[in-house]
Amino acid sequence: MNLFEVYPSFDVEPVKGQGVYVQDTQGQQYLDLYGGHAVMSVGHSHPHYIQSIAQQLNNLGFYSNSTQNSLQKQLAHQLTRLSGYTDYSLFLCNTGAEANESAFTLASYHTQRRKILTFIRGFHGRTSAAIAVTDMPQKLAPVNTVHEVVKVPLNDIESVAQHLKSGEVAAVIVEGIQGYGGIHVPNPQFLTQLQQLCHDTQTVLIADEIQSGYGRSGKFFAHQYTDLRPDIITVAKGMGNGFPIGGVLISPQFTPRKGMLGTTFGGNHLACAAGIAVLEIIEKEGLIQNAAEVGTYMQQRLRAIEGIKEVRGKGLMIGVEFDFPVAELRKQLVYKHHIFTGVSGTHVLRILPPLKLTKTDVNLFATALQQILNNMIAVCV
Repeated sequence: MNLFEVYPSFDVEPVKGQGVYVQDTQGQQYLDLYGGHAVMSVGHSHPHYIQSIAQQLNNLGFYSNSTQNSLQKQLAHQLTRLSGYTDYSLFLCNTGAEANESAFTLASYHTQRRKILTFIRGFHGRTSAAIAVTDMPQKLAPVNTVHEVVKVPLNDIESVAQHLKSGEVAAVIVEGIQGYGGIHVPNPQFLTQLQQLCHDTQTVLIADEIQSGYGRSGKFFAHQYTDLRPDIITVAKGMGNGFPIGGVLISPQFTPRKGMLGTTFGGNHLACAAGIAVLEIIEKEGLIQNAAEVGTYMQQRLRAIEGIKEVRGKGLMIGVEFDFPVAELRKQLVYKHHIFTGVSGTHVLRILPPLKLTKTDVNLFATALQQILNNMIAVCV
């Protein structure tokens, strides 16, 4: 049986990892500035992470949510303490898309409305409702087009107000920082106005922190650079450091009832062990502060490089925009300098490394990038 080939990929196979580096089948080491789509929060092969999962696997790998699992409560307690959302509840699932689907379901139950308002360049997942509210119309199959969705420009509060005054919108979903769309940070004043509009129209406000959460921005959640307090917060990616886990943080205005949400694998024992270990490592090693400090340093280094159009982001969620397509640039970074980066669209490098990145790692990247750009300029001349 052949694989169903849907992923464009580099001709590199990582087989080992340590910290912010991975090693391929030939023994070549690569600096990982992409972290597998912002998934590797505490780094590759962290010993405490490995020990926690192995110990749990030796005890019990899985049982269903039809029985008690105290690990779920432990994870919720630690997440509460680090995030500051002390009065919220936690629903555990498997992925970011599933977290957003659950958030839409809660919002629709709560408001008895159907429509979701989202923002241009937003990305919220690849399941049915999640892809419908994502700004990728070319990837919509006919079955995904049945959802009632309205998309407006980010930071355009007037457009939001026009749609919310109809009383038909169940929820507004906004990313803490737009990731797939190019690393765009919402305007703080816009978020304040958005929260008030949602309150005034009894519309549920969902903060999608799936990529920007878990310390990546230099705060636990990116929206915590403002006074925003969403009704629902969705998380995944860095939550499990590679183990599939997602979650929905739910404000006290929502009342749970049996059967309202459900998932087979969500909150399983191994996922909880991974999630608990991640939070323990983030706290013990000061990774949120490190993301803030090293991220600031990286932005300073990159802004000093001639040939870069713009540098955007917070913490270790950084977009580097150029006046030209970056495909060839990324190839040279991988094959000549052995550095992985991500991409947003055609002109933006997306930088999402493990949160333990150092300034030495940043200097390595900045030097490589400068060399490539110098060679490109020399060729053009």
